[in-house]
Amino acid sequence: MENKYSFYKMTVDEFRDWVKTIRISRTINQIQQHHTYIPNYKHFNGSNHFERQKAMKECHVQQNGWADIGQHLSIFPDGTIVTGRSFEKSPACISFQNAHALCIENVGNFDIGGDIMTKQQANAIIAVVAILCKKFGFQPSDKTIVYHHWFRLDNGVRNEGNGCNKSCPGTNFFGGNKVSNFQKEFLPLVINELDKQEYRPVIPTNCDYAMINIQALNVRTRPNVNTNISQEVAKVYFGSIIRVVDTKDNWYKISQDKDCWISAKYTKKVKRAIVTALILNVRNGASSEYESINILKQGEEVFEYEKKGNWIKIGLEDKWVNQQYLQY
Repeated sequence: MENKYSFYKMTVDEFRDWVKTIRISRTINQIQQHHTYIPNYKHFNGSNHFERQKAMKECHVQQNGWADIGQHLSIFPDGTIVTGRSFEKSPACISFQNAHALCIENVGNFDIGGDIMTKQQANAIIAVVAILCKKFGFQPSDKTIVYHHWFRLDNGVRNEGNGCNKSCPGTNFFGGNKVSNFQKEFLPLVINELDKQEYRPVIPTNCDYAMINIQALNVRTRPNVNTNISQEVAKVYFGSIIRVVDTKDNWYKISQDKDCWISAKYTKKVKRAIVTALILNVRNGASSEYESINILKQGEEVFEYEKKGNWIKIGLEDKWVNQQYLQY
């Protein structure tokens, strides 16, 4: 493993070992797949991983005005993985869909007529997704692994690529960028990779969750403000949903096997739920009289931030759904 410009460069085996060691407090329930388009294969010379990642960060910060590089990981044509944004921070990748996501940018232009993906990169992409599914306890599906193409550019509504969409991760990405291509060509490869590990996801039950209510909150080794900041997870950030595994004296423990505590007074309790309706309208107010601004599909996960009667707010902004179509 190499380090430069605050990024780490790893092989798949190194990434697998690295992921086992890191603690991630933010609740992640989705992996996004993208392609960079530019840079593409013409810009990669086999050894300029760090330079290309640094250039992407500079573009995202200076041109887009973002706080950091948009993605958490970049996967290069030789199968090398380079880290980007902290896993504790939401990505800047799909409009209105980033809160609980982890973003992978696959370096190249994978539209038809663009780059032909190398076997090394294809194998690395599948391996990384499988490793992350295992890390976060995902059941791989088109809800937990998503393509950018499935969401509208202007409002982030999932419309399966039927208008106002980017082609990302490419019209030739593992056979295409449609949901049907994903289910036929991509998903079986991820499942097969997980089957090699005899993987069975553990679905969390009876967990408490809390949202961070300040810009950045220190994580401490004991439930006391005078104790050391944790070396496992130093900080958690505004809007992040944190799993609470224990409580003591108005402090929350946020790791099952490590001493990581946060002050409860800077959080707000939220509830996790699954959509039971085939299609559920998301409205911009707590009533059916308000406009439908998005839809959710059966099996998608949401968090309850606020409740008004039978209506549930599922984000920091005004996004409301009817409670009768949720299972907690």
